Amino acid sequence: MRSVRVNLSPNALRVLEGRYLKKDPTGKLIESPEDMFERVARAIAEVEKEYGATQEEIDDLIEQFYTMMATGKFLPNSPTLMNAGTPMGQLSACFVLPVEDSMDGIFETVKQAAIIHKTGGGTGFSFSRLRPKGDIVKSTGGIASGPVSFMKVFNAATEAVKQGGRRRGANMGILRVDHPDILEFITCKDDVGEITNFNISVAITDEFMKRYFENSDYELINPRTGRAVRSVSTKEVFDKIVYQAWKNGEPGLVFIDRINETHTLKDVGEIEATNPCGEKPLLPYESCNLGSINVASFYRGTHWYLEKKQPAVFEDVRDRIDWEELKKFVELAVHFLDNVVDANKYPLPEIRKVTLQNRKIGLGIMGFADLLYKLGIPYSSKESLHVAEELMEFIQNVAHRKSIELGKKKGPFPNIDKSIFKGTTRRNAVVTTIAPTGTISMIADTSPGIEPNFSLVYVKRVMEGQSLLYVNRYLKEAAETLGFWSDELFERLSKSKSIKGFNEIPQHIRDIFETTFDIPPEHHVRIQAAFQKYVEDAVSKTINLPRKAGTEDVKRAFLMAYKLGCKGITVYRDGSRPVQVMDVPKEKKDRQIPGSRVPRPRPLVTRGKTYKAVTDLGSLYITINEDDQGPFEVFVHLGKSGSSSMAFTEAIGRLISLALRSGVSPRAIIKQLFGIKSSTPVRQEDGQVIFSVPDAIAKVMEKHLAGGEQLSLKGIKRHETSISPLFIYKDNKANGHAQVDEVFDDFGVTMIDLCPECGGKLEFVEGCYICRDCGYSKCQ
Repeated sequence: MRSVRVNLSPNALRVLEGRYLKKDPTGKLIESPEDMFERVARAIAEVEKEYGATQEEIDDLIEQFYTMMATGKFLPNSPTLMNAGTPMGQLSACFVLPVEDSMDGIFETVKQAAIIHKTGGGTGFSFSRLRPKGDIVKSTGGIASGPVSFMKVFNAATEAVKQGGRRRGANMGILRVDHPDILEFITCKDDVGEITNFNISVAITDEFMKRYFENSDYELINPRTGRAVRSVSTKEVFDKIVYQAWKNGEPGLVFIDRINETHTLKDVGEIEATNPCGEKPLLPYESCNLGSINVASFYRGTHWYLEKKQPAVFEDVRDRIDWEELKKFVELAVHFLDNVVDANKYPLPEIRKVTLQNRKIGLGIMGFADLLYKLGIPYSSKESLHVAEELMEFIQNVAHRKSIELGKKKGPFPNIDKSIFKGTTRRNAVVTTIAPTGTISMIADTSPGIEPNFSLVYVKRVMEGQSLLYVNRYLKEAAETLGFWSDELFERLSKSKSIKGFNEIPQHIRDIFETTFDIPPEHHVRIQAAFQKYVEDAVSKTINLPRKAGTEDVKRAFLMAYKLGCKGITVYRDGSRPVQVMDVPKEKKDRQIPGSRVPRPRPLVTRGKTYKAVTDLGSLYITINEDDQGPFEVFVHLGKSGSSSMAFTEAIGRLISLALRSGVSPRAIIKQLFGIKSSTPVRQEDGQVIFSVPDAIAKVMEKHLAGGEQLSLKGIKRHETSISPLFIYKDNKANGHAQVDEVFDDFGVTMIDLCPECGGKLEFVEGCYICRDCGYSKCQ
């Protein structure tokens, strides 16, 4: 055991320590990464006892399972890593629950969803069976409030439940396009503060699309009576969906008839809903166990740029993938995931029953973009589509054959006679799914799923107030080998989402190392469709659009996804969410404002001290950083407080920092904040009394200055002619340190989302929000 050395990046180790490794009641780590992989491998391999395996055979399988995880060639979904071999033992990532048209049924599902969220799973629901708003409730003589009102009930319940202490509940809400409340549903997340724990998608029917192309109306059907209530314009409804998706990224589309047309269990039931990211259509009470192969790790040979050569012609690409090694690990991964079905401790008896009858698994991939870098193929090229199809066809065929082999040994899934696999020994009703890989791709140190990399160079916050550059390893290798590496260049790259405009970088490198917004929206869709050809379930993929994209671009992507055979689609236009903060500057000249002062610039790396104070709002962490002229920035983080308190403390820190860098004396700032009182003073361990958060900041700054830290400020030259870029400050929840993340222009900004756990940037990929700093993922 442990014959393979675990070699994790610092970022991967940080994610594991924060979210996956076991801790004692005090929060102290009691497990290493090696311990975790062994715990998981053992729990999954010991299932073989139920099928008559010897201990020697089990030990050999433990070693194989351990090796494929420890090398980063395969990782299962997060609940399996977290819970396998623990008392909780719930290993599935996704579930679908039915929502029946009765008060008892609705609130029974609310309870069941809460139980699932507690164990670390996400849930999907179709609200299409609920009677529309204004319909009659015969039992009470009242009026129905409609699906959207009950979605808010589910949302509130989710907010109250923390998944296993480590994962916040995620939901998918789906409504058929022919439901009478469809227009209300389409706009239900217009206020981004509403229904925050749901992704939403409209279930689009083939009949709707047929009538859309005919430019005719269609009927809305009351699900209680089955009768049409009115006709509406397909164009108006579709345009409404398009506009909302352009405006804030939701709703997505689920092509529900296509899903059922390719459903492998047609005689068991009809699929109405998917998991939170849409890639796993499931029957009521089904669950699924997901895992992903890191395809970038199966590249064979020396990287072309290490030989200082141009990329190979496409015909040579197939020889650069180790197909035999890939086959071995796909087979092992299918075996692993099938064992998870048996090892799982299901949260509800209904879920256990249905899951064991169908034994669905979901094997997908991650590292596709990094594989293309290694192959020397641009993501936006036709060649990338060929690689996608050939790669996924191979994985699908191997997985299918392995499932049949397992079925011969252990028996097929019980519902096989109700499936398209009747007459075979296939073990699993479904074997392939391309799921989000937000945190597991970070552990494997590879690109997420089939997405392009969001960025290649960015600033990452580390301990003691420092910020370090994170550079994609393949770009760094190319830069060092080809001689264009410089700290100055890569610091500038960290403020850009693309390397296309940097002439210092060789043209063929700029062509190959593409990022999200280098890819035309149409090609995003084509990549999704290429993979979908050889995936039994669906594909998690975000169609990222530039900020300047219009509604016609969204419409074109939606229609293209339908025509190319996708089972659903999610679009996200950069900066379309209003509850965001500023990010990368727009390239334009500073505006001239008379009488303004220029804050002195911030170096990339700084040093300072972090102090802790206890206030009536909780533990307060205050970091004071200095440059050679004295104190110049203050970061304020308020423990585990809510968003309102965090906004308040962040604002104070930003304004203090702006004042310091503009030449205001620290003493003047202390004088303004000192003695501000709240309703509850708090005595500190040293006997000092803190009256409020502002008072705490003042007293900490005073203490810092009294400690001899750059007591005298040197003269600061003040410029009166322009505004320079300001800095956004974000806090590190884990250690109280805060660092500068990105630069933004005060008058022209690009928007991003903030991680609710560490304050880092959230990327929207694979239908999920992902934080590359701490591993937070909203939906998986």
